[in-house]
Amino acid sequence: MSLKGKTAVVTGSNSGIGLGVVHELAKAGADVVLNSFTDRDEDHQLAEDIAKEHGVTARYIKADLSNGDEARALIEKAGRCDILMNNAGIQHVAAIEDFPTAKWDAIIAIMLSSAFHTSAVAVPMMRKNGWGRIINLASAHGLRASPYKSAYVAAKHGVVGMTKVVALETAQDPITANAICPGYVMTPLVESQIPDTMEKYDMDRETAIKEVILERQPSKDFATVEQLGGVARFLCSDDAAQITGTTISVDGGWTAR
Repeated sequence: MSLKGKTAVVTGSNSGIGLGVVHELAKAGADVVLNSFTDRDEDHQLAEDIAKEHGVTARYIKADLSNGDEARALIEKAGRCDILMNNAGIQHVAAIEDFPTAKWDAIIAIMLSSAFHTSAVAVPMMRKNGWGRIINLASAHGLRASPYKSAYVAAKHGVVGMTKVVALETAQDPITANAICPGYVMTPLVESQIPDTMEKYDMDRETAIKEVILERQPSKDFATVEQLGGVARFLCSDDAAQITGTTISVDGGWTAR
């Protein structure tokens, strides 16, 4: 499968899942636009490194996705958007009566509202170019709930719902919209949490992973960023042209329960 000639914009992509998706799409030949809220030399260097590694055009564009105008400007600055991956996210855990309003607002803005803003600009571009793929990173928490994660669960459920709406609105265009719903994925952020979990529960690494971190993931194994990138790449293929308005779970059986 070749994505040569296509441009992919992936939000929140200077690390973790987003970066994994960027590599897989670039490997398939897509030009890529990376994004985060920082504007460091290493962000732009990362884009240069990806361009050299995969022989594609790669750019880094700063945008604070908590701001709707900046989210829209990201797509406008990209100039072209054949593939849109809404991936940016943050997390905060607290009981609802203690949940800070500012954290609620930020999570909803970055994970739900930004996907609305980027999609609103990208869809007309895709229609004009005669092809498009919108891939929203939801979560197992877009299909299930956990305590103390009111904003995250609300945002991810909202992403799933919005994905279905966009799919219906573009159903007669050569555009698809789908949501990927991962469970726990091995990212640098998750890796950094393992030592604290081991210390808190007085467990060795393997036990802490299987009995605490992956307690709800029946496979007792993490998904990888490469696997998530592979799913995104598949959704961009001709084989996936009639897959739209749905969720694809990559959760080791979590939502099968």
